[in-house]
Amino acid sequence: MDPIIKCKGLNVFKEMLAGCGAGICQVIVTTPMEMLKIQLQDAGRLAQQRLILPSSSSTKVVATNPVLSRAYNVGPAVTKPISATQIAKDLFYSQGFRGLYKGLGATILRDVPFSVIYFPLFANLNKLGQNSLDGKASFFHSFLSGCVAGSVAAVAVNPCDVIKTRFQSLHKGANEETYSGIVDCARKIWVNEGPSAFLKGSGCRALVIAPLFGIAQMVYFVGVGEFVLGFSRFEVY
Repeated sequence: MDPIIKCKGLNVFKEMLAGCGAGICQVIVTTPMEMLKIQLQDAGRLAQQRLILPSSSSTKVVATNPVLSRAYNVGPAVTKPISATQIAKDLFYSQGFRGLYKGLGATILRDVPFSVIYFPLFANLNKLGQNSLDGKASFFHSFLSGCVAGSVAAVAVNPCDVIKTRFQSLHKGANEETYSGIVDCARKIWVNEGPSAFLKGSGCRALVIAPLFGIAQMVYFVGVGEFVLGFSRFEVY
């Protein structure tokens, strides 16, 4: 007889607490990746800016940070592709291991609330479509639940994502703000750009997150995860 794992249903508070724990674990791995992604995205933008700006103003673009004085940040144009490995090495040599985790607090500010909102919302939406016989939701219902929960969570934490992206950007163009911390970043965005700036990109973010989590939860909740990992049957009470 296959062993049966029994677990009691969690209330909403415990679901949110579990999501909080998942978010904290996630940022340990994803913060360096987010950091490098933003630098790669900024590199092309600043290279194009240098082509447009007069040479007399180009000196304003380059900061005094050692990372920004590398070959891929100086000169009229970028002559060779920039790699994440190159940026990671420069950050590590100039700022140490700590450089890869710049913006850790801002990443926690985004990802922990996301998980706190997403996981309980998905669990309860998915529960609405569960079959009373086998306790599983349909293929389509799990996908739709993941899409809705992902979209809601993504839009809800979009202000945190805007702050995180601005704060982690090491490459500052001409006349761009620099930030001393998360609070300073939020204040300057509010004062200079208005409240609507915190929702920039929320639609695109929802379009990315919705199918991502919809597919992930759909695949898991139809039993593929248990089958691949060789888990035994679960019964939830």
